[in-house]
Parts: sequence; C-alpha cells; structure tokens
Amino acid sequence: MHKISDKICAWIDPERIEAEAMRQIENVAALPFVVQHVAVMPDTHRGIGATIGTVIATRGAIAPATIGVDLGCGCVAARTCFTADSLPDNLRAMREGIERRVPASVAKYNTKIQPTAFPRVAEMEARAVVNGAGVEYYDKVDHNWRLELGSLGSGNHFIEVCLDEQQRVWVMLHSGSRGIGNKLAMKHIDKAKRLMESMFITLADPDLAYFADKTPAFGEYIRDMLWAQHFALLNRDEMMDRVLEELRRDIEPNLETIEEERINCHHNYCEMESHMGMNVWTTRKGAIRARVNDMGIIPGSMASGSYIVRGKGNVASFQSAPHGAGRRMSRGQARKTITMDEFRESMKGIEYRDDPKLLDEARAAYKPIEQVMADSEELVEVVHELHQVLNVKGD
Repeated sequence: MHKISDKICAWIDPERIEAEAMRQIENVAALPFVVQHVAVMPDTHRGIGATIGTVIATRGAIAPATIGVDLGCGCVAARTCFTADSLPDNLRAMREGIERRVPASVAKYNTKIQPTAFPRVAEMEARAVVNGAGVEYYDKVDHNWRLELGSLGSGNHFIEVCLDEQQRVWVMLHSGSRGIGNKLAMKHIDKAKRLMESMFITLADPDLAYFADKTPAFGEYIRDMLWAQHFALLNRDEMMDRVLEELRRDIEPNLETIEEERINCHHNYCEMESHMGMNVWTTRKGAIRARVNDMGIIPGSMASGSYIVRGKGNVASFQSAPHGAGRRMSRGQARKTITMDEFRESMKGIEYRDDPKLLDEARAAYKPIEQVMADSEELVEVVHELHQVLNVKGD
C-alpha cells in the first residue's frame, strides 16, 4: 500500500496514476463527509466525478456520480461440468447461438419478456411496491425495463466461454442495470447538481454534487439505487441461465444441468457496511467487495484472460479489490491508434465477431491485467486463472 496522504491510500504506484485521475481522487478525498481515506485500486483511471477504481466510505451524505450511471454493474461467472475436450472444434455456431439468446448492443433488448425472466421481473415489481416507489414510477422512468432484463448492452460488457488452469469450462459475463439504471442514475445526478446550485454550494467538481442524509432526496436516491443494483444482479443471472442452456444443448443435451459453481458480484455500487468500527455508505466505483473468503471476479480485456479470486479482508481497502484491467486509452484514442491487423493478432485462438466497431475494446486499450493482479497481492488471492476461447460483445 502507498499512503499518498492522510486522506488517500493507493494499491498502485502513485507515479502510474494519471494527473487527471489524481485530481479527481484529491477532490473526492477533500469532501467533508468522506470517512477515513479514499482507497485507490490498482486499476484506477479517470471517470466522472470519481475515478473508476475507487472505494469511498461516507457518513452523512452521498454523491451519486461517485457511484456512476451503470448502477450495479458487475460480473457473474459459472463453472460447468465440461472440459476443453467437450467443446466443438469450431465455436462459431455456439457464439451465434449465444448472440441469438442474449440481445446485445446499445438500446437492444428482448422483443418480449422471456419465460425464464418472468419470476425475476415479478421480483423487481414486488420490490418496487415494497420500497414505496411503485411499479408505475419505474415504468415512467423507462417503460422498457422489463424487456431489458436479460440483455447485455455494449462497451466493455461481454459474454465469454473460458478455460481454467485445469481445462475446465467456465462462462463469464459482464453487465449492469441497462437503460433503467442509467436513467435513474442520471435523474438523481441532475437533481443533486440543481440542489447544489439552489443552496449556493460550490464544489471543486460539479459532478461531486451530493444529497445530505435524512433528506427526502437522499432517501429517494438510496431507494432507486438499491432497486437498480438488484436489477443488475438478476439481469446477469438471467443471461447466465440462457448462455448455459446454449452450452448444454450444443454439448450434452441429455444433461439436466451443467452448472457446478456460480459467483455473481457487483463492482459499481454502494451499500451500508461496517468498517473500522463505523457504519458507513461504502461506494465501490470499479471495485469488488473482498472480505475474508469472499469470492470475486477480476476480468481482463477481451484477449488477456481473467481471474477468480478470494478476498483477504484488507481493512485499509475497506475490504475491496480491483474490478479489472482498467483502460489506458480512451475509446477515441484506441480507434485512432490500434489497427485491425493488431486487433486480429491479439484475438488469435478466440472465437469472436470480427468487427472494426470493437477496436476500442482491444487488449492494447487496457492496462496489463498481470500488473493489476501483482498490485492486488495484499487484497486477494488468485483461485483460478481463466483464458477465453469465445467472446461475445455488442457494438
């Protein structure tokens, strides 16, 4: 750990933190409601309001932008009963089957509620009633939210079939709360900014606008944030069920089930936790919870492999760990810098959709996952190292 100041602790060499990211970290650390210090993860990079790869504990207030707009974004991984020998020699049909089962890309969702999603949609409707908002409220925010449950999205969201060090087949996917989560987050971020203006509060970064505890606006944000985070969890489970069904039918349709283990964890969320003797709102923006024996997922890029990890419960990190490789190039920079030949070379041996639209997700656009894992030695232990053989992404 590097103690940059009394208010900032980092699990990355400070010299490798970009200047803009460091300014964001310092701005967050200076907020009066931040408790103890800001914990900076090995994959930190510039975000909106707060860097991605930051853990923030607060009392008395929450700044919605520090949590972000993809509420509950995270990964789910499932180990199957299959091994590498079980897979067909050509994985294209499997990839296309997964793509048919799981809508991907911007604004792409199911054309109707799938039967497998009925119980999960009903669960979200029930939560809307219990939390007091009501189903009609979420319908007004995004009338398509039911159809979004079971859809991937775009950007760095993915579905992969992987092999571990024992050549066992895993499925891993990365997604969040889709359009409904984004719209809820943006609604509250805008409300917080207007609130700061009405109270003549000037911040170092307007994106750090906050809601004070015990106010109606605070309560409404917590309500919607927790609802969207649960939506994200169920969304990942729904997609995983569909992908596993594709593998079962493609490989051994006579089996009733092929799943042996599942790990589902957020890496963009906030919840009330106890740290250092205090109950605090713990925001992990690009970080996973890593209490002692917590199982977690740290993905790399679409060509660099990923890790299944076990938490060590590091107190100073608020029992957290990084969420992935972290970008080293902006999307625009990646498109200008990386060629299709370089992209194709990096993807050798992986079944994927060969499309220039995916250039900004190339391995070269991300930090080396090996360095992130080396920096995380105090935070987690590696349980499995996964290498992908099939990748699905939206535009």
